[in-house]
Amino acid sequence: MQSILVDETLDESNREQMAIILRFVDCDGFIRERFFQVVGVDETSALTFKNAISNVLTTYNLQVENMRGQGYDGASNIRVAWKGLQALFLKDCFYAYYIHCFAHRSQLVLVAASKDVHDVWLFFSKLSCIVNLVSASPKLSLELKCTREFEVAEMVASGELKTGKRANQIRVLQRAGVTRWSSHFSYVARLIEMFDATSSVLENMVDNGLNNNIRGEAK
Repeated sequence: MQSILVDETLDESNREQMAIILRFVDCDGFIRERFFQVVGVDETSALTFKNAISNVLTTYNLQVENMRGQGYDGASNIRVAWKGLQALFLKDCFYAYYIHCFAHRSQLVLVAASKDVHDVWLFFSKLSCIVNLVSASPKLSLELKCTREFEVAEMVASGELKTGKRANQIRVLQRAGVTRWSSHFSYVARLIEMFDATSSVLENMVDNGLNNNIRGEAK
């Protein structure tokens, strides 16, 4: 018997993928959780999720009928699909009870609580304004990308950055999400990584913005 924990996300190439965690009781009676597999999916529909999960379980000779629990994060963007997935599995196994992922619940609590702390709210509010401003158009996104590429090339030439496989990739600024684990950390870390390039784009907007409103926001 086993339970499953499932979450979906986009990889860096924007391909939808689904991570599956297996929760089970071992021979000594201890509860274990093990990362099981990452599966690419073509769409976020309940039936697609169900077929993908069932295929993985069957590959390892695990019967869907032996499932005793299913847990998802309850993200609003695919909540309907998760709800449909619960129903599909319950048809195959009456005891596959659904539980809203507790890690996701904790994330929601932390995000909500942080909004009541003025300094924390102000920090993320300003951060959001910066990300939205420099990502407001394809032109600005391209300017940020080119500025970062030039910056990385100079740092590699001077020996400040090491070269290697998958090193020094040109990234984009990331937005925080209330349903993504550690997304706020990644949100801050990405801006720190691209701080100089972002500052350069903002300074250019102050000097050459289309109107006073844009120049004022950038300043």
